[in-house]
Amino acid sequence: MKILLEELPHQLEALQAINDAFHGIDETTADLDKDYVYANPVINGRGHDNANIDIKMETGTGKTYVGVRTMYDLHQKYGLFKFIVVVPTPAIKEGWKNFIEADYARQHFSQYYETTNINLNVINAGDFNSKKGLLPAHLVEFIEGDRLNSTTIQVLLINASMLNSDNMKGIISRGKNKGQERFNQTMLSGFTKPLEAIQATRPIVLVDEPHRFPREGEFYKAIQSVNPQMIIRLGATFPILKVGTGQNAKEMRDFYRKQPQFNLNAVTSFNEGLVKGIDIYFPNVTESEAQNRFVIDSVTNKELVLKNGGTSYKYLIGDSIGFDGDITYEGAKMLSNGLELEKGMVFLPATMTNSYQELIIRDALDKHFEAEIANFMRESDQQAKVKTLSLFFIDSIKSYRDEQGWLKLVFEKLLRRKVESLIREYRLKKLPREKEYLSFLQATLAKLTENVHAGYFGEDRGTGDEAIQAEVDDILRNKEKLLSFKDEKGDWETRRFLFSKWTLREGWDNPNVFVIAKLRTSGSENSKIQEVGRGLRLPVDENGHRLMQDEFPSRLRFLIGYDEKDFAQKLVTEVNDDATIKLDETKLTNEMIRLIIEKTENMDEETLLEQLDTAGVIKRNNDFKGNGFEKLVELYPVLLDMNRVKKDKITTGGPATKQRIKLNKDNWNKMRELWQTFSNRYMLEFDRINEDAMQLLIDEMMNNEENFVLQYPEFSHGEVYYSKEQGEMRVREQVTNYENRKPIEGMVYGEFLQKLVKATKLKPAQLHRGLATILENSYHGDTKYLNEITLNRLLRDFRQRFEERYAQSYRYHALDFQASTSVFDAQLNDFKDDVLATVIGVNEDSDVVDDGRQLYETPPLRYDSVHPEKDLLKRGYDSSVTLFGKLPKKAIQVPKYMGGTTTPDFVYMVEREDETHVYLLVETKAEGTGKRLSDDQIVAIQEKFFGKLQKHGIEYKEATTVEDIYTKLREVAKGNGK
Repeated sequence: MKILLEELPHQLEALQAINDAFHGIDETTADLDKDYVYANPVINGRGHDNANIDIKMETGTGKTYVGVRTMYDLHQKYGLFKFIVVVPTPAIKEGWKNFIEADYARQHFSQYYETTNINLNVINAGDFNSKKGLLPAHLVEFIEGDRLNSTTIQVLLINASMLNSDNMKGIISRGKNKGQERFNQTMLSGFTKPLEAIQATRPIVLVDEPHRFPREGEFYKAIQSVNPQMIIRLGATFPILKVGTGQNAKEMRDFYRKQPQFNLNAVTSFNEGLVKGIDIYFPNVTESEAQNRFVIDSVTNKELVLKNGGTSYKYLIGDSIGFDGDITYEGAKMLSNGLELEKGMVFLPATMTNSYQELIIRDALDKHFEAEIANFMRESDQQAKVKTLSLFFIDSIKSYRDEQGWLKLVFEKLLRRKVESLIREYRLKKLPREKEYLSFLQATLAKLTENVHAGYFGEDRGTGDEAIQAEVDDILRNKEKLLSFKDEKGDWETRRFLFSKWTLREGWDNPNVFVIAKLRTSGSENSKIQEVGRGLRLPVDENGHRLMQDEFPSRLRFLIGYDEKDFAQKLVTEVNDDATIKLDETKLTNEMIRLIIEKTENMDEETLLEQLDTAGVIKRNNDFKGNGFEKLVELYPVLLDMNRVKKDKITTGGPATKQRIKLNKDNWNKMRELWQTFSNRYMLEFDRINEDAMQLLIDEMMNNEENFVLQYPEFSHGEVYYSKEQGEMRVREQVTNYENRKPIEGMVYGEFLQKLVKATKLKPAQLHRGLATILENSYHGDTKYLNEITLNRLLRDFRQRFEERYAQSYRYHALDFQASTSVFDAQLNDFKDDVLATVIGVNEDSDVVDDGRQLYETPPLRYDSVHPEKDLLKRGYDSSVTLFGKLPKKAIQVPKYMGGTTTPDFVYMVEREDETHVYLLVETKAEGTGKRLSDDQIVAIQEKFFGKLQKHGIEYKEATTVEDIYTKLREVAKGNGK
């Protein structure tokens, strides 16, 4: 597939605005170098702000197109041929490079500029590494390009930070030769300093994302250092300028001529359908859960401090933070569920478990396939298909990149289930396009772990992993490949799910992104338009044609966390704040009068005011009467059309699915006595373990060579910048692993031993004997082995050995108090009204008939595995079973001896032949999936716990098949279940 660029009216208007604002060539200049063949012609007003031009275009409306065509246009009309494009980030640089070099762009511009072409020179960080004092070839080529080649435009694409470097100044920045000249090579027959040579070319500078270059910043000064004749800034957002001092100080947008020369604002872009409409979705939690907010007060590699209201909580490495899901602080600014932390981040305990992320992923997949099916089918087989892409923003890179990363595994599991479900559905379809979609789904399933999803992160740059580089190339450079359904061999192109950690923000977009999911809050108040901006651009079909908004059925679906549920309102506010004028609902302002006159035929101010006075809209001083503002916008809707985004353009879809399931309170109340028993708390009492046996376990753990490793440093480098949004200095960090690193210093022996004691609850003397011996005999007393990695490995080894050896060496003792569970409120002594759907099961089935015995109001049924869980929920039972259902996680909370709790999967209430009743609790294991050691331990724990409660009429069963349960139910009903 090849993208077909088209001339869009608003882009041509921007080009015309640049032409109108350009002051032209200075034909009368006295500059002796005016005809210098390596430099641009001299322009009028060069070097002054009133010669500079601002083009304000909303994200996704084609400002890169306008920037590139501007260079062609200025070359054709005025002979200008040396342009520098300055960008803030590598991703934005890659976007410009790909567009300028794309065949489809060259072919498009050749229609209007015939033989003219752009010679693109890209400068990267490593280009100055020559040890022979040679200059980068691309830089020389740009500088020494001359006017004699009248068909070539010379473009230098560069990061602003590089313009400000010592390399550009041509001096050595470190070592004994610091301050001396850096290069031996000369340019233009005399210059050895790149910056001076660039200045001699009298360049025109184009700046992308101008809000990243405030005038007081070093990077704007770097742009000025090349002595540009004219600066053209293109962006959706411009820097903030402070005007005045003290109480009279105010902030305003910094435009060169006090206003942009072209202004395609956000309101116009949405209202005129120049970008996609947006539907915003969020999972739901209860109001009490939503109000329980924690703020990260501080976080280091070793300590986390949370604030809840006025109370602070401190956690060290390995400490449980007490939230649902047995989450601990792992150190290195990370929780055990993969969430990376930073100061100021706000989150809800209710949203911190993996199940919450699974919920968002599952909803995102549902929304993706809703859009994909609509875009694939269109209205008929004659309409070209539209490829559908989804973008996931994540915090934990390891959770996706690691082979066993939990996010990667969860995503692939949920995607596989969704695709398998759709394949079953489309196998029954008959239409040609439906059969074609079935083939696409089957190819997706076959390539699911290899070519269906991909990630791009800052850490990927420079990695030698070929598979990762293929993903990065597809995302950054192979836009046509991502938009295509088939490759040159006719095989399906199945890659359409993209993952990034905010790297793909400014500067990257793909027109066919229809779903964006934020799996974690970004922890900052970034521009809401920037966050959705990666998916605003109008899509292209499989033939490369750009579609207008009325030509495709799907909008951008944006999925966020509950703690950002006000996102839609913030986005609407931000869009409206970008309006041409601000509407005053109390008074008719001069700006409102001018706009009405401009947009209404045969209208002047006197006629307008007389009309509004007669209609009872305004008073003599132009204040509105009563509902005067409402009457005004009815008479002149242009005020809202141009200054407020239409209601249907940005909507809150609300909760992404029905996330909470109501309990059938009548059935739960039949088990009230049982649940009061279950809400009792229990203490674990371990049998006394012989000290020699425990010392043997410790020695085995210490003698495991895999536990003791060296830890190497990870260095980070980054760019310091001032964030207007956060009002503080911030750093964009990138972690780099360097070769030939030296291991970091380990902990002091006493500190390491103390941490080990705290985590294992073992006696210091016992651990000391084993640790001191192995450290001296095997590692020559080298304390570098006493690091965080070694500590974590020892803890895992100890827990595994302890569980294997002493799984039955404990007893449960009931305590004299109760505590709430996920279904029972001990304080109110009553069952809760509803529960989060995912704590019952991650899958649902609405095709069910409720026979009145289920624990929840159905449909839908919730379950985790098809066999046996779904089978058990949909099978019929005889009348001896008076109620049954799947238990939510933490409904009972049986204590585990190594921490945390466990709950069985099912409960049955069975009426016996003697008219007494018994409860059967069932732990299921999906058939054919194999058993882990932890599964056996959970069954052993539950058997021990429920065995103690047999006097309360409780039976327990582990089951892998439906027949296992049926057999047990028959035994229980006859009274011989034991």
